[in-house]
Amino acid sequence: MISIKFTLPFIGILVLISCSKVPISNRKQMHLLNESQLIQMSELQYEEFMSTAQVLPSTHPQSRKIQRIGEKVQHAAEKFLKDNGHQHRIDGFVWEYKTVESEVLNAWCMPGGKVCFYTGLIELADNEDQIAAVMGHEIAHAIAKHGNERMSQQLALNGIMSITGLGQQDSTETKTAFDHVFTGTASLGMLKFSRVHETESDKLGLVFMTIAGYDPNESISFWKKMSEQGGYVPEILSTHPSDEKRVKDLQLFISNELSNYVN
Repeated sequence: MISIKFTLPFIGILVLISCSKVPISNRKQMHLLNESQLIQMSELQYEEFMSTAQVLPSTHPQSRKIQRIGEKVQHAAEKFLKDNGHQHRIDGFVWEYKTVESEVLNAWCMPGGKVCFYTGLIELADNEDQIAAVMGHEIAHAIAKHGNERMSQQLALNGIMSITGLGQQDSTETKTAFDHVFTGTASLGMLKFSRVHETESDKLGLVFMTIAGYDPNESISFWKKMSEQGGYVPEILSTHPSDEKRVKDLQLFISNELSNYVN
């Protein structure tokens, strides 16, 4: 297999031919990877994680709650995407909701629609609207294809990709980029991009939860509550903008823009 180091002009060409726009923000993003292959890789990691995690049974009250809220927000997101010509963003998605027994304050959604909530975060929420805020935010990451973008950024930053292995599931470069993005080891150099992603997911998530019938103002209450937890930064907040800026951005979006997307 022949490998080369891309020159900046060549990377620029890849960016031009691989760009798409994120709903609402209309920011152009780079996608060098085949989304279906990324979904396959995500499913493998998801299954591996669930095989060792303390997964609550589907009949457990917490599991039922997450399933119910997840489906409502999911259907709202699907409606928004269909109405705005973005339905292709969930091609290949097979939605699934799991609840894991853990004190960790976290939740996530893998590319392809595999959602996981930790009981610690569920118990912290005052009501279902606050859980819906997190649900909308995490689903938004997958719909905005932030995982693909971060992997593409990592591959481009590394500057090394195989001519025959570009984006292939079994290529060393692709696996390394996947591990870098989805195992929590993102470098400080990638943090700026992550914060952009978090802001986009905040806005998309607010739209999804509102269409689903939940109160968007509860998102502000919950994220404030999260930022006040003990003396450490919860995992779910590790790449977010500052608390003050985030709350201000949420308030401005709810007041000035949200109605444009939910009517």
